[in-house]
Amino acid sequence: MSNIIVLGAGMVGSAMAIDLVNSHAVTLTDVNPTVLKKVKNKNAKLRTEVLDVTDAAQLKSALAPFDMVVCAVPGFLGFSTLTNIIEAGKNVVDISFFPEDALSLNNLAKEKGVTAIVDCGVAPGMDNIILGYYNEKMAITDFECLVGGLPKVKKWPFCYKAPFSPVDVIEEYTRPARYVENGQMITREALTDCEYLEFEGVGTLESFNSDGLRSIIYTMPHIPNMKEKTLRYPGHVEYVQVLKKSGFFNAAPIEVDGKEVSPLAFTSKVLFNEWKLGPTEAEMTVMRVTIKGKDASGKTTEVIYDLYDEYNEITQTSSMARTTGYTATAAVELILQQKFQEQGVFPPELVGKHEQCFEHFLLYLQKRGVIYKKR
Repeated sequence: MSNIIVLGAGMVGSAMAIDLVNSHAVTLTDVNPTVLKKVKNKNAKLRTEVLDVTDAAQLKSALAPFDMVVCAVPGFLGFSTLTNIIEAGKNVVDISFFPEDALSLNNLAKEKGVTAIVDCGVAPGMDNIILGYYNEKMAITDFECLVGGLPKVKKWPFCYKAPFSPVDVIEEYTRPARYVENGQMITREALTDCEYLEFEGVGTLESFNSDGLRSIIYTMPHIPNMKEKTLRYPGHVEYVQVLKKSGFFNAAPIEVDGKEVSPLAFTSKVLFNEWKLGPTEAEMTVMRVTIKGKDASGKTTEVIYDLYDEYNEITQTSSMARTTGYTATAAVELILQQKFQEQGVFPPELVGKHEQCFEHFLLYLQKRGVIYKKR
């Protein structure tokens, strides 16, 4: 049994803490004591501690007694928090999905003797792990990941709910999308290249460009075609484009009746109730990873992994928390069981390339009912 600290008691952070406390001593931290109390009521074995990760000295002091850190803070706090965790000399699994380059901390992690696995969720996360594994088995020409978290009940106009704040969702819609085509990196606006696709048990969904490739642009430069697209119910993109083109996502303040107002802050506030996923609201995660290339014998081959996962009524855990969180807790066990001992900063594709690690993730998730079907 190890002593683990989880930073961030949001939907995913709390699910990870509850998963890990079955085998380890776990302390869950957050800046908000009310949130911690709610999670403690779900599992009395959890220890809780109020902690402000923006206070570097307080954070490093809090980390001292622990064997392992799991970082689930909001994206805007992620990079500085991860930096402080590594400086404290602690092994860490991170799902904060910050915009900065995690690999810039690689030398620091090596110097401190730290193993840091970053971007370790569903996507980025499991799609990278699958890609890393097959990159060792075949000469890949094409990689595509289609992924989305969706409510079971479609509510007009957006037919969408988010397990995180609207401002983070809007970031997906405004950040330029990068993909690789014929060996060239191409940058396009998010929400472009919409396509309608069929998914078994779900029906028709629309896919659009989003900036989800992240580390694999740099770690897998030999793959000529790579793309990640987000999935939503048909019609969602058009409504979001109307808001975007009309200036509702602009951060720069405008004057309204003599007061300065940020359109983005206003829109986020308005959409909070519209997009807020209820704590027991039924939702699902849909993902399709497609890899094409030539196998060892030179034969052209295609491998597809499909994921369909739903809210778990028994544990009252959202699908997004299950698919994201359990990938991360699988990585925690991987480090604790010394199945992965390399030091430095590792995006998931550099972990999944090891067969033992790849199989560990699939089995760990399968035991929790998160099943990737290969065809």
